[in-house]
Amino acid sequence: MPQTDSATGTATTRSPIRVPRPWLVVLVACAGQFLVVLDVSVMNVALPSMKADLGLGTLGLQWVLNAYSIAFAGFMLLGGRAADLYGRKTMFLAGLGLFTAASVVGGLAPEGAHLIAARAAQGLGAAALSPATLTLVTAAVPAGAARTRAIGTWTAVGAAGGAAGGFVGGALVDLLNWRWVLLVNVPLGVLILAAAALGLREGRADAGRRPDLPGAVLVTAGLATLAYGIVRTELSGWTSAATLLPLLGGLALLAVFVAVERRTKEPLVPLGIFRNRAVSAANAGMMLGGASSFAMWFFMTVYAQNVLGYTPLQAGLALVPSSLAVLVGSKTAPRLMAVTGARNLAVAGLLVAAAGFVWQSTMTADGTFLTTILGPGLLMMGGIGLATTPLATLATSGAAPGDAGLVSGLVNTSRTMGGALGLAVLTTVAASVPAGALGTPDGDRLVPGYAMAFRVSAALLVTAAALMAVWLPRPVHRTVQKP
Repeated sequence: MPQTDSATGTATTRSPIRVPRPWLVVLVACAGQFLVVLDVSVMNVALPSMKADLGLGTLGLQWVLNAYSIAFAGFMLLGGRAADLYGRKTMFLAGLGLFTAASVVGGLAPEGAHLIAARAAQGLGAAALSPATLTLVTAAVPAGAARTRAIGTWTAVGAAGGAAGGFVGGALVDLLNWRWVLLVNVPLGVLILAAAALGLREGRADAGRRPDLPGAVLVTAGLATLAYGIVRTELSGWTSAATLLPLLGGLALLAVFVAVERRTKEPLVPLGIFRNRAVSAANAGMMLGGASSFAMWFFMTVYAQNVLGYTPLQAGLALVPSSLAVLVGSKTAPRLMAVTGARNLAVAGLLVAAAGFVWQSTMTADGTFLTTILGPGLLMMGGIGLATTPLATLATSGAAPGDAGLVSGLVNTSRTMGGALGLAVLTTVAASVPAGALGTPDGDRLVPGYAMAFRVSAALLVTAAALMAVWLPRPVHRTVQKP
């Protein structure tokens, strides 16, 4: 409808379509990403309280963590493809709605089985939401330095979500109770839902295809079964039937997934995408980095509480500097990339993180905050922050418009599934280390296992750095010939 401009007196026509500001889109997308990544780690400090209240055993406690991570990572590829087909805003709202509703169920759970089921439903909602967040960011900001900064912000906020879990969980457990670790998601989820409904605009890349549900079920079942087999090693050992059957079953399901993807007309994961070296190498780096960093928050939290005697809130506060380090690393990375290149920065960041893990592996039962939490934590998470931004940029920069959601889903899947499997493997490694004779103080009994987990994490990061140095494509330097 024509309107009169008060300054010029001329008639103007206002478009009925409101175009969101790019940084408003980035803010809403990052808020959603923060919330779902927070729930990967926020439960760590609440585990002792849950164990006492719901009577959960060691295996049950691990599945409180793994049910979320495995559902999150396993269905994220489907979520990424659904964002391309049905719309980024639609999947963001649907995923966040499911996540928020499942948080209510989990927070009111009367027994362990209900809590684990609610955590799996949370993970499913997160899998629908999370790929849409990165796609929203890359679609809203033009390619170039601005997009790199936006991806750096997305990376920093996601990393901060994992890093802040200890502090947020500790504060809620100390001041209220463990149920508020889940219930706090409800007001936050409703607020983000309202902002997304008003501030996001719908966009889709390919509405003519159908999602590959069989592929999503196969990859999720395979990864979940494989993780279950790894967790079983703590109770049954590596050679027992209770361990070998799920391990072999998980690998078989993943092999069937690959076979199905090769034959289906509309695969969940077009396997040809991995011919792009940047995509395949960056995702491998994200998986290995996630395996180390997600487990780091778990072990640092239980070390602070079980060995150093910190309260949940004290343990969370002790990890705040590490949380800030990952933020600083992620936000500094775009500037450094302009000087060093994405490949070199990713390698350097992984090596810095590995140095921190080696330092952390020297922990003792009478360690101090400065030498066994602050110093190594700054190196570990600062390095992870420096490495993650260039890896995410490399993985998404070469994606075709129709595959943007898929590639975003791959990045998230690699990091989160690496975290779930890494936690399962490293807790098994820690439990396999002899704890000393009976009567030994608890701190002295636990530290050798924790230290071994950090040494294995350091080895994973060094391996990742070597792979990135060899596998990631080198930048092309164009020379201008003189006439």
